[in-house]
Amino acid sequence: MNDTATIQALLREANLDGWLLFDFRGMNPIAASIAPLPPQAMFSRRWAYWIPTQGEPQWLVHAIELAPFRDWPVQPRFYVRWQEMEEQLAAMLGDARRIAMEYSPRCAIPYVSRVDAGTLEMMRSLGVEVVTSADLVQAVEARLSPAQIDGHRRAAAALLRIKDEAFDHVAQALRSGQSISEYSVQQWIAERIAAAGLVADHDPIVAVNGHAADPHYIPTAQRHAPIERGDFLLLDLWARETTPDAIMGDITWVALCSDQAPQRYQHIADIVADARDACVAFIQQEMAAGRPVRGCDADDVCRGVIERAGYGRYFIHRTGHSLGTAGHGNGAHLDNLETNDTRRLLPGTAFTIEPGIYLPGDFGVRLEIDVLVHESGIEITTLPLQREIIRLL
Repeated sequence: MNDTATIQALLREANLDGWLLFDFRGMNPIAASIAPLPPQAMFSRRWAYWIPTQGEPQWLVHAIELAPFRDWPVQPRFYVRWQEMEEQLAAMLGDARRIAMEYSPRCAIPYVSRVDAGTLEMMRSLGVEVVTSADLVQAVEARLSPAQIDGHRRAAAALLRIKDEAFDHVAQALRSGQSISEYSVQQWIAERIAAAGLVADHDPIVAVNGHAADPHYIPTAQRHAPIERGDFLLLDLWARETTPDAIMGDITWVALCSDQAPQRYQHIADIVADARDACVAFIQQEMAAGRPVRGCDADDVCRGVIERAGYGRYFIHRTGHSLGTAGHGNGAHLDNLETNDTRRLLPGTAFTIEPGIYLPGDFGVRLEIDVLVHESGIEITTLPLQREIIRLL
């Protein structure tokens, strides 16, 4: 998606004069992922890559970093003094007056807020209006190729299988009287993920009882709880295939280490499932009607169900996040809580829906699914949907 013609078409649609990708020592990874950096290049000074709405893109680099471009047909602009950098930026922009950069007003979308305030001041001093590149970033970076979509589906299917195997592993251990813990099950799952040819940035969440009320609890060799009969158990698994551009799958399921699910547990699970399903229905209905769906609006719908049930203060995170090569991608998030993500859910992108209710010191329920956006609707890639708490014994 990051070829120049595609980007320039997006710039025209947005009524922009161009997109300035600017970086210093990796502060802006978005710029580094979109600009065609020379192989083996190492930049220790500020650089810029200008993509005008019309015409050829241009580079600006420091004079000591020209070597990687020596065989390029068009040589970069360069500077030595900081005054020359500003002069070259102005010359490169020409008569452009409205440009995109990795900036988000009031840092509303921190994932794309990568350009420092001083650089923005400098650009504005050149007489240009700087607008957020958030929609461009999503369109260029978060839209998935057919191969990425297929890989995500395979990863999701593998995670669902491993989840079932993990619950069976816990059930068999409890029936046989074997001692197990959050940490031992976490490591068992991690081994199964690796055996399936998948990778993850860190080990999965295995949490019992009060630990399940901490959304980012991670057991360690030093800090974990045993898993015993009667315990409430939450599993959160994520992984992707090993190719560099493979897309994550990410799921969360809950179970009870018993032969029944007391009503106080199932009551909370019902509310969370209703919130998830309301979010799915809202997105489907809006897309069917041809209306754009914003991440913040999907979050409001999901959160509203939990708030009306009286548990709003126990739902302490956004409804969902973009899926990418890392756990959280650069596409639209389902979020009007932590951030105000007004971006539309674009065809070709993927995200999670994962409402939760967390009762401190008691237990927490999160039911997480993965969703692909198509032109005509959405596809849930992690079916079946959980509604009933799994009873392991």
